[in-house]
Amino acid sequence: MDKTNFSWLLLALLLFLFVVPIADDLSLVSEPLVRALTFSSLVLIGVWSLRGGGRAYSLGIFFVIAALVSNLLAATLTDSVYQHLSLMALFGFLLVAISYTLNQVARGTDINPNRLIGAVCVYLLLGVMWAVAYTGVEMISPGSFKGFVPMTESGWDSEWLYFSFVTMTTLGYGDISPVSATAKVLAYFQAVFGQFYIAILVAGLVSGFISDRQSKKGG
Repeated sequence: MDKTNFSWLLLALLLFLFVVPIADDLSLVSEPLVRALTFSSLVLIGVWSLRGGGRAYSLGIFFVIAALVSNLLAATLTDSVYQHLSLMALFGFLLVAISYTLNQVARGTDINPNRLIGAVCVYLLLGVMWAVAYTGVEMISPGSFKGFVPMTESGWDSEWLYFSFVTMTTLGYGDISPVSATAKVLAYFQAVFGQFYIAILVAGLVSGFISDRQSKKGG
């Protein structure tokens, strides 16, 4: 945990989750190229947190470069293939980031701020990953969701972030709902996974805290 500082990753995620939707409302990043550049800068901040991760960092760099290039091409060209490639590359990066961060968080019994930040990052990364998955389902099979009004014809859409986290927390306003079988499967798996993650995380942190205190007393 000492070699990895998850603060940068948390910063990138918070910027992505707060700034992007607000920018959508204010139409600050309405142009596809501007949206692509904004997205790219946030992803670059996120991948910086994987430095020192060896193979995870190399894989993260690979997926990020692929995502940035295909995202820029999708913003300048009309071929939807680049949009699909961008989503696939972003999904790959999120898997690497989640796997590496979770591995770092699960190691050891000491409770420190960096470990707690990493645990929060995993939860937020899961929400973003499912948002990317929902985007891919809708792109491949339009009409898979009811109540979704796309804000842009290309690139990512903050509506999916909203639906993802509403689903993961089982809040379920019902303004956007899955229609197709694939969309429903993704939705209920996310709801179940989100609840299990919180339960396991709390149990793990409490167990680690108790073990840490006992080891200090014994020492």
